[in-house]
Amino acid sequence: MTFFDYILSAVKQKLGAENLALEIPKEKSFGDFSTNIAMLGAKAERKNPREVAASLLPKIQELPFAESVEIAGPGFINIKIKDDLIIQYAHDDGVEKTSRPLTICLDYGSYNVAKALHVGHLRGSIVGDTFYRIARHLGHKPISYNHMGDWGKPMALVIAWIIKKFPRDWNKPDFKIDEDEFNGYYPAASAHAAENPDFMAQVLQIKKDFQDGNAEYGALYDKFMTISLAQMDEVVKRLGILPFDRNLGEMNAAKYLPEVEKILRKKNLLTPSDGATIINLKTESDTAPMPPLMFYDSRGADTYDSTDIATIYYRKITDAPDKIIYFTDYRQQLHFKQVFRAADMAGIFPLDGLEFPYYGGINGADGKPFKTRGGNVATLSDVIDSVDEAARARGQGLPDKTIKMIALAALKFNDLMHDVKSDYIFDPAAVVNFEGRTGPYILYTAVRLNSALKKSAFAAKDLKITNISDSFERDLLLKILDFPRTVRAAFEKRAPDILANYTYDLCQLANGFYHNCKISDDANRTAIAKKAADALAVCINLMGMEVPEEM
Repeated sequence: MTFFDYILSAVKQKLGAENLALEIPKEKSFGDFSTNIAMLGAKAERKNPREVAASLLPKIQELPFAESVEIAGPGFINIKIKDDLIIQYAHDDGVEKTSRPLTICLDYGSYNVAKALHVGHLRGSIVGDTFYRIARHLGHKPISYNHMGDWGKPMALVIAWIIKKFPRDWNKPDFKIDEDEFNGYYPAASAHAAENPDFMAQVLQIKKDFQDGNAEYGALYDKFMTISLAQMDEVVKRLGILPFDRNLGEMNAAKYLPEVEKILRKKNLLTPSDGATIINLKTESDTAPMPPLMFYDSRGADTYDSTDIATIYYRKITDAPDKIIYFTDYRQQLHFKQVFRAADMAGIFPLDGLEFPYYGGINGADGKPFKTRGGNVATLSDVIDSVDEAARARGQGLPDKTIKMIALAALKFNDLMHDVKSDYIFDPAAVVNFEGRTGPYILYTAVRLNSALKKSAFAAKDLKITNISDSFERDLLLKILDFPRTVRAAFEKRAPDILANYTYDLCQLANGFYHNCKISDDANRTAIAKKAADALAVCINLMGMEVPEEM
């Protein structure tokens, strides 16, 4: 049982109050823990909250770990814990694993074949990867998916453009695609199609034929798929995210559409509409618009909606997940409402097992979506390069490997510390600062603690914490002991920002301890520094960052 859970369980049992909640006050003068149970009880019994709190105080004071119990404000009860219990729990390593491990399919790649990864892929990649690490750390079984856009109109646009550009060679076995030119094909094809209806008609026909198994189109697809996968892999490595467990997209899902169609027809959910096939989703309880889902378009081709339903079906029969969670752009809200409802109506997957904790956008200093200096939509490589350049300018003289670690930490922490659903301003120069709420500050604190341990006269691994002599030691240890509750909250609320901001607070306390407590010739403080360094290392690892030797 974790430190927080032990305190909570003991207070609940003592007061006979299962609905009791404990908070950890930000202001230390309010104690180590606080509860508003007296205020809730007073409201129900129509009594004065402070009088109710006064009646509860003697019971809490009987608990062996209670140093002091006080009433504050309108009726809060503040509890200070004895140092002995803090020291006891400081020797407990690791996080208590979940008693109910879940199999969770995590969809956060969503990379598109034949398109350069852009700034919009940054948050999903970072947030999804961190959540994957958190889930695994807690004992769950996450399965990461890069659900690639490899099947619809974008593929047809690229195929049509290559045919237009190389009419005599595109279908020859020895035809090769120039990798440097390749990423320009899709935008060029899109622009041309917008101005030329005949070309767009050709694209739509190619889409249908490609999905029906046209061999020549399939061979061309295989060639540019190889290029795209290599480019995706390069960016994944640069971002420092874990390799995906599955790189499977709409093409794989399309194989299961016949089975899904049978399920939908058996439930009488498919309806013809102007040549297309749709699923009517609106119910009498809907107050907001709920348009129908298009399962097949008027040409009989698969749609983005239909392959997403088939994807859920595939994951169900392959992974048997308890949850399927999507970390993608906030603009997909209606789409996932439709897909989730259709999957639930068909009995393919229950609605309460499907989640979409969408993320907000990344803006430049002007408040508009972040772009390159030239005014173009930034690729993911552009974003990484901009932070690398800023880190190199800030950390002149540092080894190249260290610069890359600093840049990656700057990029990741800046993304993770913001509420997932909120937009934020991205400034490459600001995120590489060594002070403030930044990734480099987190790494600098870790390097500082590791350096102090190396200089200590004591071997930290052989030491135990034996006493607490001041508030710097005490506050730091309490923050370390709050890690299990924090990482659990980050998982349960699907909010990695909880972990990121906890890490920053931990660093502030660690630096306060470092500045005010001499470590090198004190065995007890060396043990506390080791505990802090270990806790910080876990946090950094969960965010996919690395600690350099020096900074």
